[in-house]
Amino acid sequence: MLNVNLGPFALQVSHLLLLAALLVATGVGHLVGRQQQIGIGNSLIDMLWAALLAARLVFIATWFEVYRNAPWSMLDIRDGGFTPWAGLVAASGVALWRGWRRPPLRQPLLWGVTAGLLAWGAMFGVMGALDKAAKPGLPTVALTTLAGEPTQLAAMAKGKPMVVNLWASWCPPCRREMPVLAAAQQQETQVTFVFANQGEDSAAALRYLSAGQLNLANVLLDPGTALGRAIGSTALPTTLFYDASGQLVDTHLGELSAASLASKLNQLRTRTDPLTKE
Repeated sequence: MLNVNLGPFALQVSHLLLLAALLVATGVGHLVGRQQQIGIGNSLIDMLWAALLAARLVFIATWFEVYRNAPWSMLDIRDGGFTPWAGLVAASGVALWRGWRRPPLRQPLLWGVTAGLLAWGAMFGVMGALDKAAKPGLPTVALTTLAGEPTQLAAMAKGKPMVVNLWASWCPPCRREMPVLAAAQQQETQVTFVFANQGEDSAAALRYLSAGQLNLANVLLDPGTALGRAIGSTALPTTLFYDASGQLVDTHLGELSAASLASKLNQLRTRTDPLTKE
């Protein structure tokens, strides 16, 4: 499962797991420090902000050449461009600094952070195991080509890594990211890009592609949105990254920037290269 729906809002499961871990950390820190009336909520918030800022800045620095062409996109964190290890280092630095300045805070903060990390790891592990058991490989969902011919994702793979984009013509972020994906399809010839339209017929898809002058290969139709249900996502756009063996390597909910797509493709190549050499 990639997201859950709360009314009209689609919330990423990964974000909910992080929120749950923060609540666990806050609760445990409160219990440990209650005799001295010490809470760690403010420290955890500062750690979170420092982690987000550092992770974003390092990601931008890593992919600066890509961001250079669209500098304002550096501010759009919806592309999911973060470097986790940088965030972890920054959060640890804030925790050490807070503990050094306020010795009574050390024990509640240590126990709270430890409990939060353990809770996050356990929840993430359980979700990962459930997803792996439910989706061992490429979804076996019946799709059709724009010409009306039946097909499946496995028939499109051809032994290459695969990027599967779930989109619709009425979806603004889908339309914004489509030129980025179209350019990548032209450049990344060792990766199969598939564009699975959700809930529309061929006329609507062709009308959008023609109006946008998008020359895309491997455009498929999923009028019943069965693919979205199979991978556990009702949010659009959703992009899935599979290695050459058909195993899911990464996912992205929301609009992809050129930098975030380049980062995902780099991860996909790293995962695929050892298989290619064998």
